Amino acid sequence: MARYTDESRDRVRDAVDMVDLVGSRVELRRAGVNRFEGLCPFHDERTPSFGINPAEKLYYCFGCGEGGDAFKFVQETEGVGFPGALEYLADRYGVAVEVVEEDPAAARRRAERERLLELLERTAAFYVRYLWDSEEASHAREYLAGRGLEEGALREFRVGYAPSAWDKVLVASRRAGFSDPELVASGLATRSQKEGRTYDRFRRRIMFPLCDQRGRVLGFGARAMGADQKPKYLNSSDGVVFHKGRHLFGADIARTPAAKAAEVIVAEGYTDVIAMHQAGLRHTVGLMGTALTDEQVGELARLAPTVLLALDADAAGQEAMLRGARVAARRNLTLRVVPLPVGSDPADLVAAEGARAMADRVDASVPFVRFRVERELASGDLASAEGKDAAIAALRPVFAQLPASAMREELVGLVADRTGLAPALVASWLAQGPARAVQPGATEGNGAAQRRPAMPQPVLDAAGRAERAFLAQCLASPAAGRDALAEMDIEAEFSSELMRLAAAHVQVQLTSGSSELPDDDELATLIAALTVLSGGMRNSEAAVEGERLSLEVQRVKREIEVAKIAAAGDVGRLVALREELERRRDGAISRSMEETHSRD
Repeated sequence: MARYTDESRDRVRDAVDMVDLVGSRVELRRAGVNRFEGLCPFHDERTPSFGINPAEKLYYCFGCGEGGDAFKFVQETEGVGFPGALEYLADRYGVAVEVVEEDPAAARRRAERERLLELLERTAAFYVRYLWDSEEASHAREYLAGRGLEEGALREFRVGYAPSAWDKVLVASRRAGFSDPELVASGLATRSQKEGRTYDRFRRRIMFPLCDQRGRVLGFGARAMGADQKPKYLNSSDGVVFHKGRHLFGADIARTPAAKAAEVIVAEGYTDVIAMHQAGLRHTVGLMGTALTDEQVGELARLAPTVLLALDADAAGQEAMLRGARVAARRNLTLRVVPLPVGSDPADLVAAEGARAMADRVDASVPFVRFRVERELASGDLASAEGKDAAIAALRPVFAQLPASAMREELVGLVADRTGLAPALVASWLAQGPARAVQPGATEGNGAAQRRPAMPQPVLDAAGRAERAFLAQCLASPAAGRDALAEMDIEAEFSSELMRLAAAHVQVQLTSGSSELPDDDELATLIAALTVLSGGMRNSEAAVEGERLSLEVQRVKREIEVAKIAAAGDVGRLVALREELERRRDGAISRSMEETHSRD
């Protein structure tokens, strides 16, 4: 993995638009001078507790405690390490990055990979031009139009055409300075074993670029246009860049709509995906002609927490759903099935019924567990006692996954109705061991950026709340905050070590102007929380004074409690001091509110 210079990291951080970045996954609304809020992408919630400070480019959720900077946001949502997050942001915002001097072998491998990616991008652009500009590709254009696919959608997915000549790509790439070994390594060319001659791998085929989530072309899926061509679909060969089964077709285009919808639709073929996007179902991806793999499930988990399977309604498609569920069993994904008529695929249905009808089918998706029960009942011999016994035996493992719930009772009733048996008997025969407490239609496991239950956050006492509010107001009012902190004895006036470290960090930040998060994770999360809080506050010297006096009030209250317990000290004097501080605090708060009203 490449290591990048500190200057590169700083340039990338400066270029990030935090509203744009987080807004690709979260519906944001303004909630203050420098604060936006939305539903947290890291845990389930109905009211927003997640916020960002776009100026400082930090986020924090007051529900689950997740917080950090733009790099951490990408790491959590995309399931990558820091270098991968930096590369992702550099690519998104067009920033050139520099690599720290690295091992010569590693540098050579990285340079080779970059060359292959450049070659694949050039070739994808060539295929697109050939599809739309050449006479030879007219039958390909007719085929795509016959499937109901429009030029705009096809261009968005960069669909192209490979000419029938054996060396078109080969010759053009050689002229651009690429070698035959590079063409073979990229999967664009093949070397004849008998003659040792190099020739184009893809000829007379419609070309579908296979991209990673950053939109970089890694390979191609190619559909034959001649009846004499075998196989009908041909993928790039596995190599340095492309690995079959690791990616999802259209994930680069579907990622933002899927994140906002909190669900992703999975179709089978390339044209299915394009037709669904054309129909407005922009959160659709494709399997690239493979069975659902562990890597693809990981990609799905990074896209959304709910997966809707819209695979062909034939036996192969149903088997693919079952295999996919087994692969997804280690991930915290909710699986649902989009009901499709037997013998049809999504592209056919969009063409025949229209976009609205297809959207209605998606809305009518059913939990995967119901699909499994329906499938078992449909395939069984329910006319005989032996067939009923076999169906119930096959369904026992399914029901063993279901806790006591309305879903379980509904499915027991379905089995009883289809078999003609008493519901009580069916329930007793299906019961086997304790039910596992998982949600109907969900599977277990871990995945990047998965929504999880909100974890109880540490409850701050009155002193902690006052200290947090004061530090946030210091960040919102840099000049007044810097002066206030300079006058304080941080070690004596803050109640916990973490708050003392936070106060020291804020003091340095206000003095130096640097907003970089500290290396300590706990402290970094607290600084992110303070920064997001500050985004909803006004720059106000009176507000800083009010929050500073609140700290004094809390300190005197602690002294009063100690004096009472020890039966020593002038409690009356301390009470009078507390009341005086509260009076001054309330006055400062009133002045701050008047400032706000006058500005508005």
